Amino acid sequence: FTCVPGNYPVCFFFSLGVFVRQVIIIGSGPAGYTAAIYAARANFKPLVIASSVEAGGELMNTTEVENFPGFPEGIMGPELMMKMQEQAEKFGAEILMDDVVSVELAGDIKRVTVGGGQTFEALSVIFATGSANRKLGLPDEDRLSGHGVSWCATCDGFFFRQKTVAIVGGGDSAMEEASFLTRFADKVYVIHRSENLRASKIMQDRALANPKIEFLWNSAVDSLNGADALESVTLKNTVTGELREVELQGLFIAIGNDPRTQLIHGQLDLAPEGTVAVKGRSSKTNLAGVFAAGDVVDPTYRQAVTAAASGTVAALDAEHFLQSLPAELLAQAENN
Repeated sequence: FTCVPGNYPVCFFFSLGVFVRQVIIIGSGPAGYTAAIYAARANFKPLVIASSVEAGGELMNTTEVENFPGFPEGIMGPELMMKMQEQAEKFGAEILMDDVVSVELAGDIKRVTVGGGQTFEALSVIFATGSANRKLGLPDEDRLSGHGVSWCATCDGFFFRQKTVAIVGGGDSAMEEASFLTRFADKVYVIHRSENLRASKIMQDRALANPKIEFLWNSAVDSLNGADALESVTLKNTVTGELREVELQGLFIAIGNDPRTQLIHGQLDLAPEGTVAVKGRSSKTNLAGVFAAGDVVDPTYRQAVTAAASGTVAALDAEHFLQSLPAELLAQAENN
């Protein structure tokens, strides 16, 4: 049991086999890995808990990324994330492929427990968990998941060669996935609730010009039909209420995402949009030493480059926080 005197009095217990780290980063998308690059270059030896199944974040499900600076010819999403991970590791970041199951963020020593049973302690935590795919909320959605219903065209598109499929959504992701699926499917419907798309003009133009893509306007999925696999969907006209059935072998859902905040409910304040609340343009949360970055704080822009910039802010905020701590306390982590 150690107490550190001074203007920032701290007392804490060092468990056998557990040492206090300077920075733990939860999440491994553009925000998490960029934060890791900056924190590692500052010699804080960050631990990145990247997830066992979703390491790399949403870009792992993205085809060609054309708007990330430095890649004029474009780059595949998974390749970009692999390069970010390699860069973070090059500077000394430690990557753990496990899932965080609980956190204790109040107090001077933060504790993060993973599915493997280990608990890690740190002076600061950067929360960069991103967002999760939103579901339609239909009764057979989970039952038919992997049997015709998918949330990842780049993962599953290959299985729908010469098939008829549909995308639900009207944003950039929906347009990109629709265009991608035309490489495999004979026919791609885009199901949208209104006649106005949210996608950027360039993405709309590409989809609208593609002869394999047909738009089903003012339509919402009312039911998913099929015993062992998806056979059709029932659509409801959002204007007239009329129902009709459309035969499909695949349905790809691209209706947005929800910030992954389940771990910190009751600990970190949330914004009205459901994202983690931060102070001004910083990454500072309501708890000292806890920072948030990426899509988990951004309900508006949600771009890889803005997430990466947000990760930079979080790493710099964490650095300034650590530098403000008593030398005796910081030394406990630096000497491990």
